[in-house]
Amino acid sequence: MTPDLLLALALFAFVGSISPGPSNFMLLASGANFGFRRTIPQVLGITAGLSSVLVAVGLGLGALLTAWPALGLALKVAGGSYLLYLAWKIAMARSMAKESKAGERPLSFLQSASFQWINPKAWVAATSIMAIYTNASDPFWSVAMITATVALVNIPSVAVWAAFGMALKGFLADPIRLKYFNIAMGLLLAATLWPLLK
Repeated sequence: MTPDLLLALALFAFVGSISPGPSNFMLLASGANFGFRRTIPQVLGITAGLSSVLVAVGLGLGALLTAWPALGLALKVAGGSYLLYLAWKIAMARSMAKESKAGERPLSFLQSASFQWINPKAWVAATSIMAIYTNASDPFWSVAMITATVALVNIPSVAVWAAFGMALKGFLADPIRLKYFNIAMGLLLAATLWPLLK
């Protein structure tokens, strides 16, 4: 991969990673409700999950989903349902981490990694990146390089959302503000389903 192509890929990954989407809205809410440190496993899980989707698409899973539309539809339905469940949980959260109920906690590494497999934005990004940047003459090496580059760009880009959420913590110490913030985050997360409905 040439330096120019690598730079273009890094820029593409940055824009895709830092732009609003389901995972970033969840990170914003988690940073505000649980703090940055407790949200780190979620940040790392998002990157690991996206990396696994990239590898799968790069090795041919995207073609399988195109060949079997029912499988793609099942993935969309499962992803949409889980996303709505998470949106509901965020919208109904009413207290910060120190005051939260025993069962309330940020998504774990495994939960956020698994979510990328049903995250529409992750699939669109993975399919686009692999279609544009994979080198047909050396597919395995190019898939590895693409995945490593995207992961290196993704971690700090998505971490910004968790940090921004944490920066809002003081403002959200007021229970009324926190309530409306969480409702807004839940609605924004649910709204990310719009592209699936087209």
